[in-house]
Amino acid sequence: MVPVKPRPTAPLNALRTFEAAARHLSFNQAARELFVTPAAVSHQVKHLEAYLGVSLFQRNHRAVALTSDGAALATTVGDLLGQLDLALERARTRAPHELLVTTMESFAAKWLAPRLHRFHHAHPNVRVRIDTGNEHADFLRGGFDVGIRYGAGNYTGVRAELLLKAPVFPVCSPALLAGTAGRLQRSDDLRHCTLLHDESATDRPGVPAWSHWLEAAGAINVNASAGPVFPSIYLAQEAAVAGHGVALGVAPLVEDDLRQGRLVKPFSLELENRYAFWLIRRERAQDRPDVQAFCQWLGEECSDRP
Repeated sequence: MVPVKPRPTAPLNALRTFEAAARHLSFNQAARELFVTPAAVSHQVKHLEAYLGVSLFQRNHRAVALTSDGAALATTVGDLLGQLDLALERARTRAPHELLVTTMESFAAKWLAPRLHRFHHAHPNVRVRIDTGNEHADFLRGGFDVGIRYGAGNYTGVRAELLLKAPVFPVCSPALLAGTAGRLQRSDDLRHCTLLHDESATDRPGVPAWSHWLEAAGAINVNASAGPVFPSIYLAQEAAVAGHGVALGVAPLVEDDLRQGRLVKPFSLELENRYAFWLIRRERAQDRPDVQAFCQWLGEECSDRP
């Protein structure tokens, strides 16, 4: 058996004291935060400096300033302590058998939430907590077990599987279509309507915007840039449901609205989308039974699409 080299004991108390002093640039304020004396803060910082063999602070008469070594260490230590605090908080408050899923607001509202009751019925002992956000899913800091993201699929450091393709096509409310009195039969007829835009199609190669759909449809009399711009697909499509114009629907996000008659599809032309919906997860998490069950359920729901 190869002997395991023991990890050197790091002065954790000194590191946390240093982080507070570096954040405040004051031993006095760090002392108040940590409920110790300024002398104790000074002692811990000196202990850390001796351990590292470098100076971390420039000590002036009434103030301290970080050295270059101190500034570099402060950034790293602050980040690591923040991750540790989050991990401890989640471990303290997280309910047993809780599965933390991160996804976008649009997918949560339009696809996941209407179906989630079926997973709960099949797995009543697994409590699913949904976190919404569009940013990159930080599994370490966020404590997430499963992520669903709309993107090109070039995710690193995680296991990524294609969940749903996302072709794009115009959608509007039945009332708006009826109000056009038959004037929405050709793509050029969209000049009579308000086009609803979302920022997710802006400057993303391969993600269709109105200009791409109109060009593919052969429309020449429609201003592709006119109309309000919404910060998310969800809001643009909700504006379409409310009858405020015509939006470019992303297939998985409008399926239920089309099926239940809240939206209609006035044209048959669909554009392929480089972006799709991806299932992402940590490599370590995939062995957990609840993660496996949830991912299997997602796959079954996707395969049952009409």
